[in-house]
Amino acid sequence: MIPELTKNSVSMRDPKRVEQILTSMRNAGSSTLQLQNLLDTYYPIEIDSTCSVEEKLPLMVEWWTKAHELLVEQKISKDHLVRAVKESEAMLRDGYKQFFDHLHQMSVPLLIFSAGIGDVLEEVIRQAGVFHPNVKVFSNYMDFDDSGVLRAFKGELIHIYNKREGAVLNVEHFKELQSRCNVLLLGDSLGDLNMADGVMELQNILKIGYLNDKVDERRQSYINTYDIILEKDETMDVPNAILLYITGQ
Repeated sequence: MIPELTKNSVSMRDPKRVEQILTSMRNAGSSTLQLQNLLDTYYPIEIDSTCSVEEKLPLMVEWWTKAHELLVEQKISKDHLVRAVKESEAMLRDGYKQFFDHLHQMSVPLLIFSAGIGDVLEEVIRQAGVFHPNVKVFSNYMDFDDSGVLRAFKGELIHIYNKREGAVLNVEHFKELQSRCNVLLLGDSLGDLNMADGVMELQNILKIGYLNDKVDERRQSYINTYDIILEKDETMDVPNAILLYITGQ
């Protein structure tokens, strides 16, 4: 077993199953692997364990719709995005460079599903120096007018519970992944668990859940659905160790 998986902050629903999946993925090789890395910053309603998905859904749509409307009202300039990101505290998890670089070196697709703003997320990744050709972001994108001022958002709203639906609209891109039957899925909410739905001939999927807020309250629901749970872990240590193991490094 991978040493990083024995940390106190790591728990597993079924250790034997995790070991079997990792062994199978490693034997299959990196050419069969795809990764969906799910980066979300919208928690308050989604993590409320007293509400059902049906109850949360209209509230989340309302939240993001109003947020987008407020952004449009601010008449944000495209030219200001680069500076705004540079001066912000936005950052990727510790160990991100090894994670992104390794996937790039092994030619493994990295799919990032986000209910946030794709323009901002891409700029964060770009400024971090890891926006490699294998990275594809599925998110909400800004629509600027001829003078470079935000006037609307493109397409349908993508939120925590429909990120995959928004992504699969890019049919041609997903066709490229059909030969990759092994999926490593990283998420930080229960809404992220369906990101691999629709992958044809799926053989193995390992689901890693980052549990950051209301840990005691939400632990059991994560144990019931994710294979590996990382509690209050802001690093990529475990995913990096798993990637090294799977790719035989």
